Amino acid sequence: MGNFIFGTVGSPISTPKKPGGSVGAIQQIAELGLQALELGWVQSVRVTEQTCFEIKQAASKFYVALSVHAPYFINLNADAEEWPKSRLRLMNSAYYGNLAGATDIIFHPGSYFEKPAQDVLPIAVQRLRECVEELSQAKIFVTLRPETMGKKAMLGSLEDTIYMSKEIPEVAPCIDFAHLHARGGDGTLNSTEEWIKVLETYTQALGDESLQKLHIHLSGIEYSSKGEKKHLPLQESDLDLPALFMALKQKNCSGRILCESPVMEDDALYMQKIWQEIQITD
Repeated sequence: MGNFIFGTVGSPISTPKKPGGSVGAIQQIAELGLQALELGWVQSVRVTEQTCFEIKQAASKFYVALSVHAPYFINLNADAEEWPKSRLRLMNSAYYGNLAGATDIIFHPGSYFEKPAQDVLPIAVQRLRECVEELSQAKIFVTLRPETMGKKAMLGSLEDTIYMSKEIPEVAPCIDFAHLHARGGDGTLNSTEEWIKVLETYTQALGDESLQKLHIHLSGIEYSSKGEKKHLPLQESDLDLPALFMALKQKNCSGRILCESPVMEDDALYMQKIWQEIQITD
C-alpha cells in the first residue's frame, strides 16, 4: 500500500520564537504530528555550515525528512549574462541543502520568454546536466526537482519536467498538483480520472518505481485563463482533494506531500487526515 508523509514548505506559522529558525521549525513539525519540512530558502541561500549541521542533527533527532526550496530567481533559460547567477543559486541550494541533510532540491525552472518549449528544453537540459555532473564530482548526491508551474508562460509544464527528468537520471519532477490544475486556466485536471492519466504519463516516462518517490506540492489555488494567481487555503478553493488522493491511492503512490497554502500546517494536517480516511475506504 502506498504511503505519504506530510509537512510544510517553509517554517510552520506556529513555530515558536525560541529556538526559532529551521531547528525550531523541525521541532514544531514533529510537535504537530507531521514528518517533513521543506526549508524555504526562496530569497537566497544564507546559511552557515554550522547551522546546516544543527539542522541535520535536529531532523535526525525528530525524524523529520528534509528538502530545500531553492531561490525563486533561478531560470534555466536565462541569457548568458544572467545564467551564472541562476546557476550559483541552484548549486548553493544543493551544497548547503546536502550539508543540512536534505535529499531533494526543488526549484522553479524559469520562463519560456515566449519561445516554444522545444527550443527552450535543450538549453535547460544541457545546463542542468552540467550542474548534476559538478555535484556528482563533489560527491553531493541530491535529487534536483524542477517544479511544475501554474502559469502557461513559465517553463514547467508536466511534459517539461518529465522531459528533463528522463534526460538526466539525477533529476525528477516536483509535482505541484494545484499548479497543474491552474495551468490550463479552465478548471480541468480536477477529477480522479484526469489525475490517473497524469500519473500514467509520469510512470510511462519515468518507470514504475517513480511513483514510489513522488515529491508533491499542494495548496488551494486561485487562477484565471492565464493560470495561477495565488495560493489559497484548501477549503476556499475548487481543488477536489479527495479526487486527487483517490488517484494517488489507486496508483499505489508513495512519497512526500508538502503544503504551500497560506494556512500551512492547518492544511498539512487536514491533508494528512483526508489521506488517512481514504486509506480506510474501499
